[in-house]
Amino acid sequence: MTLSTDNIIKAYHDILSCLIGDGLVTGACGINIVEQFQPKDNSREAIPRNVNAAFLISLSGDGHSTYAAAVEYLDEIENDPLWTNLVTFYKEGLSLLLKEFQDFCSNNNNDVDRVKAFVAKLAQQENHLSFPQSIQEDIWKLFHPEATDILDNKERQADNLRNKRKIEITNLNSKPINNVSQEVVFTSNALITIPPAGKKFKDLGIKPGLWNALEEVVQEDQVFWYDHPVQIGVEPDKNEILYGLHHLSESLLYEKKLKNAGEEDELTVILSASVTHEGLQGIVKEYVESELEKSHDLPGLKVYLFTEAETAELIHEILVPAANKYFSDIKDAASLLREVVGVNGKYGRHYSFLKAVTAFWQVLVDPDKKATFKIDLDQIFPQENLLEETGKTAFQHMMSPLWGAEGVDSQGSSVYLGMMAGALVNEKDISTSLFTPDVTYPSPPFRGEDSIFCSKIPQALSTLSEMMTRYGNEDIDGKDSCISRIHVTGGTNGILIEALRKYRPFTPVFIGRAEDQAYIMSVLFPRESEPVLRYFHNDGLLMRHDKHAFAEDAIKAAAIGKIVGDYERILFFSGYAGILSSDVDDVKNVIDPFTGSFVSPLSHNLAYLRLALKAAEFFATKGEESEYKGFALVETGTRRLRACIREVSMGDGNGLKERYEREQKAWGLYYDILDKIENALKEGDQFAIELRERAKKLVLNARVITGKNS
Repeated sequence: MTLSTDNIIKAYHDILSCLIGDGLVTGACGINIVEQFQPKDNSREAIPRNVNAAFLISLSGDGHSTYAAAVEYLDEIENDPLWTNLVTFYKEGLSLLLKEFQDFCSNNNNDVDRVKAFVAKLAQQENHLSFPQSIQEDIWKLFHPEATDILDNKERQADNLRNKRKIEITNLNSKPINNVSQEVVFTSNALITIPPAGKKFKDLGIKPGLWNALEEVVQEDQVFWYDHPVQIGVEPDKNEILYGLHHLSESLLYEKKLKNAGEEDELTVILSASVTHEGLQGIVKEYVESELEKSHDLPGLKVYLFTEAETAELIHEILVPAANKYFSDIKDAASLLREVVGVNGKYGRHYSFLKAVTAFWQVLVDPDKKATFKIDLDQIFPQENLLEETGKTAFQHMMSPLWGAEGVDSQGSSVYLGMMAGALVNEKDISTSLFTPDVTYPSPPFRGEDSIFCSKIPQALSTLSEMMTRYGNEDIDGKDSCISRIHVTGGTNGILIEALRKYRPFTPVFIGRAEDQAYIMSVLFPRESEPVLRYFHNDGLLMRHDKHAFAEDAIKAAAIGKIVGDYERILFFSGYAGILSSDVDDVKNVIDPFTGSFVSPLSHNLAYLRLALKAAEFFATKGEESEYKGFALVETGTRRLRACIREVSMGDGNGLKERYEREQKAWGLYYDILDKIENALKEGDQFAIELRERAKKLVLNARVITGKNS
């Protein structure tokens, strides 16, 4: 039975009133929102707090004691040009969120049943604004069902998820990776941002030639946000680029010591360089090269740096001429390829490039390359720990015949394990064990945004069930059976170039968070009679995550942007899932619980409410720093979410679909071009030979001098 429009509206207001609270009674969010609404305080610092609180109160409906005052306040402040955009964003949300909730109640009987059950529970309470913690599960059932029924059933849920991910092996890879240094391309991304505010350029330890350019760049608005980009001028011992490459070099030396690599072996390392401000594009290569010169030496590493300039050259010197030569029906090759082949922009763009460039490498630079493995520069191989606790080094783990194996999943579908994923252990935990999960279950009470959406619960389940699975028991022995992974991290994963060229996975350019998890979504379902592409979980391949050991300043500087990126993730992943299948449940059945958390029929509610409740958390914590964080979150969050909502909704939601399909076409063209060049080279085609020479020249120019290396 459906609910009438009036009943849906009342239900929504009742649910939000339960969450927000009224007067002296704190709602389920655990924060006294009314206390934060002080309309008589019109200081610049207070207005964002008041507007945020007035928005939450308004969502509770006219039954709330402060509703009329909140609505009046929003109308009044909207007339102030300084705050018009802020208030407009929140006021647009009032109708947008209610409309989305009405659609939620109209489209699915199960959703209606959950709403009715929750409202009935509210009606049974004498004071429905004061609940024990048990009400939390009911709120999550509506807004974040992936978090429910886990905390009290951890072992059962872990077993269920492992069984869901189990793969019965039918064929091991008969030609697994045999020589890592010769067959694997290592990739990573250098993220660059402006110097810290207030720093004088002469004190940054950078070349004076960069000073003038930086004076202009620091006046620009930031256009892209990353978790902890390297701040230009940071001390060498805190520079993530130097840190990651130094430890990769050390890992190779360790492998040589144990005779797992030859004395003359070198690792091919491809770095992309992405920037937060447009003006940094012109100086990023000079900056990175100058920093690498400070490294003194990175023995065994051949480092190649790709900025947007190098990727543009790759397109116009190699790919477009090849397209014009070998494809008579392609008229827009340059514009198509420019959309996807590059490193500037959101995370999705450089992530796809760092995979795809290795196919280019195999065809035009080094045909011996068979796979690529991505690391993050704040991650290192803890070789001694690996050898002690797993009996193998990092390179030995990469030689597993399960990488490239075939099998059957728990649904009876054929799978090809052409991708591989390891796991992470935090630097502070490794003394306990390599197998210490880097995400653990949170404990109640849940406050602020966690009261409506607590991603850490399904993330912990996935971490413990997927990433921490150990082979060697009867159920999953790591020989005849293993598990596949959906939840992967940005580093510590790889793909065979054969799988890359056959399946052509990519992360859409519009994805700005969890680009690693979005990557597999492009190949989530089988095509014709082919097995579906999946990650094999390598149970002994762990990297140590060291970001808090040296990058605290960068992490703090990027914290607000990272928070907002998580809200954007809900909007984009929900839109993306709708592109992949007309029935989003088909997508969620594969990617739940953690990745699927961010695919929701209430995506706008979650984005708005998480933002407002997180800001309220900051405002509720006394102290100037917390107030500043609340102010910054409201300012940055409303601006970015407004743009995000417009991007997701353009063309009634078909805009994203058109972009995805165009990107899919572009990547198809990219790999078709490489196939044509490869075949032409085999036939001795002179034009293809000339392209190969151009490619080798491009690659040579991208080679970075690192200390004594040349």
